[in-house]
Amino acid sequence: MHEKDVLISGAGIAGPAMAHWLSRAGYRPTIVERAAAPRPGGQTVDVRGAARTVVERMGLLDAVKAIRVEERGIAFVDTHGRRRAEMSADAFGGEGIVAEIEVLRGDLAELLHDATRETTEYLFDDAITGIEQNDDGVTVRFGRAPERRFALVIGADGLHSGVRTLAFGPEERFVRPLGCISAYFTVPNRYRLDGWFEMYNAPGTMVALRPDRDPATVKALLGMRTPAGGVDRRDQEAVRALLAGTFTGAGWVADQVIADMQTSSDVFWEELGQAEMDSWSTGRVVLLGDAAWCPSPISGLGTSAALVGAYVLAGELARAGGDHQAAFAAYETVLRPYIKETQQLPPGGVDGFVPASRLMIALRLQTTRWMTRWPLRNVVAKEFTKAEAITLPDYTISAAPVTRPAP
Repeated sequence: MHEKDVLISGAGIAGPAMAHWLSRAGYRPTIVERAAAPRPGGQTVDVRGAARTVVERMGLLDAVKAIRVEERGIAFVDTHGRRRAEMSADAFGGEGIVAEIEVLRGDLAELLHDATRETTEYLFDDAITGIEQNDDGVTVRFGRAPERRFALVIGADGLHSGVRTLAFGPEERFVRPLGCISAYFTVPNRYRLDGWFEMYNAPGTMVALRPDRDPATVKALLGMRTPAGGVDRRDQEAVRALLAGTFTGAGWVADQVIADMQTSSDVFWEELGQAEMDSWSTGRVVLLGDAAWCPSPISGLGTSAALVGAYVLAGELARAGGDHQAAFAAYETVLRPYIKETQQLPPGGVDGFVPASRLMIALRLQTTRWMTRWPLRNVVAKEFTKAEAITLPDYTISAAPVTRPAP
């Protein structure tokens, strides 16, 4: 083990972003990822506020803009597909519900992987199975790779973080379910969106369609309340059956979307929740992104928070000159006020995402119509400034990458 060897669990957004900054700070990052390759697909995520500044400092802003999805705005439709309320993408200075920079999650993950593959060792199709640490380092056991020793371990492995479970304790201590399920997948473009993100609600459910970079396809998103008995997130067939039973006959294009779901190859679903922790580190293990503070997709700030968090954590490690305890403490001091803002859900929370009644749907439509008008505009504008609720330190992260020996 070298004092600059750092293991990151998770090759989504936070992990590769962290590897980018670590390599520039003179560390040797290794990323372990359960999937066999960078995961394609996924919904559109936005890069806004401070995260846009971070991407610019990474030197990747032009590359991110080149892969963005062009969306004209969001429109709420009725069961006949008629638009009842809408907000254009240029509302609130391009930082409204649909932001100026909207990117498919899989495209962003691939871009970050490509940007770090020369300075980062990737261990795909593997996972951490054991962590033992002392004052000198961390011994890590893997499912496939040989046991290895690292100076630090960073858990950037999502809401259901394996690193968090191994180092901090059971998931139920830190994850608060929000009572809502979302599923997203790719379907053929038969829906005539004309560049708009269209959303339909029936009581307790939501069906949405978003443009894709590929004109032959669109991205579907389904939302529903979690059933009373819960759902086994590992039983994919049961989830498909639940979605089909819930959305068949729900209205608008729900029946066609469910039919297209049956042949879609990238169906992903999750029960939405937020991660809440008193501390993001223990010894030489630290958490990043959704593993530490998942704000939930309802907030719209998960990706931005992951990018900002990676920058701050790496910057504090560089500033502390290898003193991980000082770095981890500073990381939380700088970042926690920002994360507190990102975890504040928009007005209505889950009720705004999947309204429980027709009255709630009507109120949400009326609110959307008035969002860009005085006096509601001034109130709503505060929701769209959360992404800027941090003054980014100007870290000096410019060391030459450390030469990587063969593992």
